Amino acid sequence: MPNMSPVKHPMPEQDPQVRSGNFQEVALGYTAEMAVEEAQRCLQCKKPLCVSGCPVNIHIPEFIAQVARGDFKAAYEIIRQTNGLPAVSGRVCPQESQCESLCVRGKKGEPVAIGRLERFVADWYRENVTEEPPRPASNGVKVAVVGSGPAGLTCASDLAGLGYEVTIFEAFHTAGGVLVYGIPQFRLPKEIVRHEVEGILDLGAELSLNTVVGKTITVDELFEMGYRAVFIGSGAGLPMFMRIPGEALSGVYSANEYLTRVNLMKAYREDHDTPIKHSRAVAVVGGGNVAMDAARCAKRLGAEHVYVVYRRGEAEMPARAEEIHHAREEGIEFHLLNNPTRILSDGKGSVAGMECIRMELGEPDESGRRRPVEVPGSEFVLDVDTVIMALGTTPNPLIRSTTPGLETDRKGCLVVHEDTMETTREHVYAGGDAVTGAATVILAMGAGKKAAAAIHAALAGRG
Repeated sequence: MPNMSPVKHPMPEQDPQVRSGNFQEVALGYTAEMAVEEAQRCLQCKKPLCVSGCPVNIHIPEFIAQVARGDFKAAYEIIRQTNGLPAVSGRVCPQESQCESLCVRGKKGEPVAIGRLERFVADWYRENVTEEPPRPASNGVKVAVVGSGPAGLTCASDLAGLGYEVTIFEAFHTAGGVLVYGIPQFRLPKEIVRHEVEGILDLGAELSLNTVVGKTITVDELFEMGYRAVFIGSGAGLPMFMRIPGEALSGVYSANEYLTRVNLMKAYREDHDTPIKHSRAVAVVGGGNVAMDAARCAKRLGAEHVYVVYRRGEAEMPARAEEIHHAREEGIEFHLLNNPTRILSDGKGSVAGMECIRMELGEPDESGRRRPVEVPGSEFVLDVDTVIMALGTTPNPLIRSTTPGLETDRKGCLVVHEDTMETTREHVYAGGDAVTGAATVILAMGAGKKAAAAIHAALAGRG
């Protein structure tokens, strides 16, 4: 008998006043009873529209049906057929704008909590199943994957599962890419990412850390070493700035640097020698998920006031509604329809405030959002000692500048064939932020999956 409740089962969470002072995970996850109850809300549609909204094509009704029966192992095995990182996507995927937005239950209430159920299943499996998956027999064909973020890990997982000898080359000392350096512990615990990576290595993939492709080794040299194809999933790690006066002052960070220091280099721990400013008042410029992450980290590091400064209104903010809601609960203050004009100096090279101007929304621009227009004479100074620029990122030019034959667009993103993800260089594929610019984890996973299928189609039988 279906559960006809019009609302999702609430997700247990840490109290906002408690969690704003720690880096533990905010959402606590469903219990088995909650998961079964929520799964029973699924109507098992004959034509499940939810699947068409999933970039990695999870068999959503099938896995939810197993959860409703209490067979969580079977549910995990169904998810794992198409998704190599279920514990990750269950936490950070914007399901509300993808699979859940197409759920029939959402027409007269709230959709089924697909993401929460995916997370529950992945967590249950990790905590209750210790057996390793069978390792596929090697086909003798070597493939190189550049970058261990969501695109690279997905591509490596699919190819390793098919028997390819996959090596993942990672520039940092820890695998996971943006999953470990860009997303805070309180949204995506590092041990979750580590477990997902270990699962891919259990399939036979190998990992080469501290290897900067384009500097330590080139793409051409990878082919000389016997790799038959190369997938570039190096992300978009080059931060953007506003180019306003004062951006070179001490106390101005890119969100990329700030989050990397906090997340990967453990700057929030006193026993780690990774300097970061423990600020009195912080301004985070931007309105996306990265801005929310940076603001919430600054609050946890002890800042008395943390302001999100965004030149449009809340309706235009690209951040997930859930992240904005959590930030507000934790005491983050929003200065919407404001834009920085310069960062002020204390005369000793450090930040002593940020001058802003008020904005109003005009006609829509090329993105479809209403264009912000300055209000003359409305300047004011925000009293802060730290400024974090969360304005987006672009791909680092290192790989394209050292690999002949790779074409890029005007933003420096690699040009690929839409159906195969192959670049303008034969047998070199790419996906994720290196192709799209900064985007979502799940879209990067979808690109890695598509590239793996194309690589297999090109190389099958050529061992």
